[in-house]
Amino acid sequence: MSYTPDLVAELEILRQYDLDNHLAGLKVHHDADQGTIAATRRLHDKGLLSQPDGGYLTSLGRDAAEHAQALLTILRTADRAG
Repeated sequence: MSYTPDLVAELEILRQYDLDNHLAGLKVHHDADQGTIAATRRLHDKGLLSQPDGGYLTSLGRDAAEHAQALLTILRTADRAG
């Protein structure tokens, strides 16, 4: 399995969530980029987001966002170290 553009778009949505604030959600407006709208809907369909236009992370979504953000941190740190 490889990273497809759709998966990367979903990871980008998960990256935007503030994991330090459980009360902070996201709202993807109808005039946003169509790829962003589609990624947000897919995450909702997968049970990671509370609403098709964003909302809050579900328990599974929080786990996914933590992993996605941790991976990004690791890769960025490794970039600077090398």
